[in-house]
Amino acid sequence: MLALILLVLGLALAFQCYALFLFAFIAAIALRAYTSKLDSRNRQRRAGLLQALGRPANRTTKIVGFFHPYCNAGGGGERVLWTAIASIQRTNPDLVSIVYSGDVDASKEEIIAKVKSRFAINLDPSLLDFVFLKSRHLVEDSAWPRFTLLGQSLGSMYLAWEAMSLLIPDLYIDTMGYAFTFPVVIALGRIPCGAYVHYPTISTDMLARVRSRRDWHTNSNSISSSPILTWGKLLYYRIFMYYYAASLCSASFVMANSTWTKTHVDSILKHSDPLLAFLHLPFRLLSLALPRREKSAESALRVYPPCDTKEMEKYPLDGREPIIISVAQFRPEKDHIAQLRAFHTLLQTHPEHRGTVKLLLIGGSRNAGDAARVDCLRDLAVQLGIQESVQFKINAPYAEMLNDLGRSSIGLSTMVDEHFGINVVEYMAAGVIPVAHASAGPLLDIVVPWEGQPTGFHAKTPEQYAEQFHHVLTLPKEEDLALRERARTTAVRRFSEAEFERTWNASRWYDWIL
Repeated sequence: MLALILLVLGLALAFQCYALFLFAFIAAIALRAYTSKLDSRNRQRRAGLLQALGRPANRTTKIVGFFHPYCNAGGGGERVLWTAIASIQRTNPDLVSIVYSGDVDASKEEIIAKVKSRFAINLDPSLLDFVFLKSRHLVEDSAWPRFTLLGQSLGSMYLAWEAMSLLIPDLYIDTMGYAFTFPVVIALGRIPCGAYVHYPTISTDMLARVRSRRDWHTNSNSISSSPILTWGKLLYYRIFMYYYAASLCSASFVMANSTWTKTHVDSILKHSDPLLAFLHLPFRLLSLALPRREKSAESALRVYPPCDTKEMEKYPLDGREPIIISVAQFRPEKDHIAQLRAFHTLLQTHPEHRGTVKLLLIGGSRNAGDAARVDCLRDLAVQLGIQESVQFKINAPYAEMLNDLGRSSIGLSTMVDEHFGINVVEYMAAGVIPVAHASAGPLLDIVVPWEGQPTGFHAKTPEQYAEQFHHVLTLPKEEDLALRERARTTAVRRFSEAEFERTWNASRWYDWIL
């Protein structure tokens, strides 16, 4: 009987392998036929694009494709995109850059004009064009109220298919964090891929928080309070991490925006899950249908994002008002509740500051959820009895934000594991002394000593924040000015556009296209 059972199992396994081999063979033929059709169509569209730009319509003219569906948003990630493209135009004028954008309501001219007005970056229109994608809604979190990570990742894969069906470049670079697009691009375009990672889609920290059943903005109380739901979410995260790592490993080069991000990306590139690898083994046969790829990245290169320091460093360092300023979108992870509690603790433990020190919260409100969050913060300020010392500025103009930075004394950031922290860099460039959470970018990269002297302070608890506030507010004038000068110097020198371009080119991305 045992022999019969083993025989049946062996035959079943052999049949499964045979079926998968057959499916892989058929898939390879179908993929080859489809990519041949794409190639024919791509040659025509490529020639039309280059002709419209006034460039030679031949294979010697190379095209770099940037996948950035929200290229017209005007944020820090967009500054990275446009600074990189401007650098390419200066150093490699024979290359043409295209941006895969979902901003279908904006024209090429309008986007370029906004880049100039928002970032003071001049772009050459003859070396730049756009491929507009109609399916961007598939990567928005509102489209996936459940299983958001999975839904957005699948949506990005569809968006990548749409992109490749419209134009295949010679090099594909994702600058938004959509690693699941790489297998699609490699399969359809048979081209190398690169990545600039602002924040890993999933990390071991996220798994650890779920495992510890800790409430978090990505782990609601309904899940953390249930052992069964926690186990289910851990399994979901574990499977997702396995495929995210596999997708990221298919990139030929990877850049990370901070030490924290680099550490996590490096661990993801080396991530292995023996159980899932074993269960996944039969499906590896399907990889026979995919083209062989170039050598993948083994680790990420740290490339700090370029920060806007030119305007901010113009403000004088002295004459500051007793204002604690926070510049951050009203998103849950920014933890504005912690800011109100820290300020309340300051006034409780050092009542001499009551009536003189103000807390100014400046941030963008993107939608109804953010607006409701602001209303809750206003209510909390009333409950804490600090409403008269707290001011909210919602969606304030950029010039007004700059003016407020130029008169404030302390810059506040309470986000835990802020991957980089451009707002903290902006505080320092403007001469505002930062008090940031003791984690990730602000701890490891930004608020670090300059020539052996402090450039700001860190904290974790409301009590620690309150003591750092009091310390800064009572500094002697000479020590205060020296601290502001060091903060500005390190921000301007370490996070400038020139430093970004140097490290961007140190990745040797051009080896994959030139």
